[in-house]
Amino acid sequence: MKKLLFVFVLIFSQISFAQTAKEIIDKNIELSGGLTNWKLLNSVLLQGKVILGIKDEYPIKIYQQRPNLTKTVITIGGKDTAIEGYDGTKGYAMNYATNKLQEYAGYVPESFDNDFIDWENKGFDAKYLGKEKVGEIYCHKVELTKNVNKNMYYFDTKSYMLLKEVKKDETLIYSDYKKVGNILMPFRIESSSPKKDGDYVMLLNKIEVNKVFPSNIFKF
Repeated sequence: MKKLLFVFVLIFSQISFAQTAKEIIDKNIELSGGLTNWKLLNSVLLQGKVILGIKDEYPIKIYQQRPNLTKTVITIGGKDTAIEGYDGTKGYAMNYATNKLQEYAGYVPESFDNDFIDWENKGFDAKYLGKEKVGEIYCHKVELTKNVNKNMYYFDTKSYMLLKEVKKDETLIYSDYKKVGNILMPFRIESSSPKKDGDYVMLLNKIEVNKVFPSNIFKF
């Protein structure tokens, strides 16, 4: 009887955690703009500056468009220079040894949406892992798993905004949320990695949504 009771408690606890994870994700989507508005989002232009190391600072523009098109441009010496992107067929990035863009053979494009939007239809499992602090803010910690890939998300327990995302080779910190159209978006993004070779802080001053980009903007 005790063993049966233990199994029942274990199953109930797992179901409850799964429901809690779903509720937290749903709450984030609802309070950041709602699922309909996120799905109506077809393109984004991010503008601001990126800080590399202590002193290196450059104006930056990031173009993104459904389903997975992207292009990052920084301004060096008054000249716009593409440093990475995906044009729907080819992924490319700057080779700083030759100072030229080169194609990446094994490039895997990222989805335009976050993984947790429609996570169930994308084949992810969600698990609630309790509360944990990000800086001085308590967050709900949610793990999304698909096959062997695991991503960790930290949602503010009060606002339900995403404050931290931990991927295999990168940790992202989000802050300074502002409303853009009908959606709340972070205007400060900090990236760090175990190797510390690509760490940056991005400070945005303008985000435009659903712009119509020139047809060749993403081309390699």
